[in-house]
Amino acid sequence: MKLRLIPFLLLMLLPLSRAAAQKEARTVFVQMPDSILPLLTEVNRADCIDFLDSHMRAQVTNRFGTRSEMTRLTPDYISIDMTARSTWQMKVLPLEADTTQVICTVSTVCGGACDSSIRFYSTRWEVLPTAQFLPTLPRMEDFLLPKPDSVDDYQYRDAVQRADMNLVRMSLAPDQRTLTFIFDTPTYLEKEAADKLKPFIRRALIYDWADGKFVPRQQP
Repeated sequence: MKLRLIPFLLLMLLPLSRAAAQKEARTVFVQMPDSILPLLTEVNRADCIDFLDSHMRAQVTNRFGTRSEMTRLTPDYISIDMTARSTWQMKVLPLEADTTQVICTVSTVCGGACDSSIRFYSTRWEVLPTAQFLPTLPRMEDFLLPKPDSVDDYQYRDAVQRADMNLVRMSLAPDQRTLTFIFDTPTYLEKEAADKLKPFIRRALIYDWADGKFVPRQQP
């Protein structure tokens, strides 16, 4: 009888072992090497989580002696206002039928306009190739709408040629597995040029996490 119970008990324990292998955002965030986010110490990172758990404002004094604030914490997502002009986001994403995970981080710096960089890591903070999880980045042309019939060719070309820099702000969703690309070039342009360009652009493109990578959502 006891021998017959062993396979049954092993089957019961299998989901628990898989669950134990899953890491929450808070765990990998505290375990992060200082080199990944040099502005925050390990104590800073732990304090941010403790403050939010206590329903307090998660604001800490960083290595530069200025303020950083964790603004959102979920089981798989963290967002931080690093400085008055920069933010950092982290999302823990599933791989291989939820048995392994990958960490995605987005750093954004804003001057006259915002621009972002994206990185991928293992749950042990080993750097992974971005192209493996984000095979295609949006080009400037992807943000342009087709020319309306009511607009002549010269007016359209004049407007889009003013976009001489591809400034893109990225954003990870706290409650979905999506990555949004926001075309921020109009913010950098002078008002007249921006006003001419805005009717011909999509301000945002959404990528969905599917089969272990971010893929573009079909645009209407």
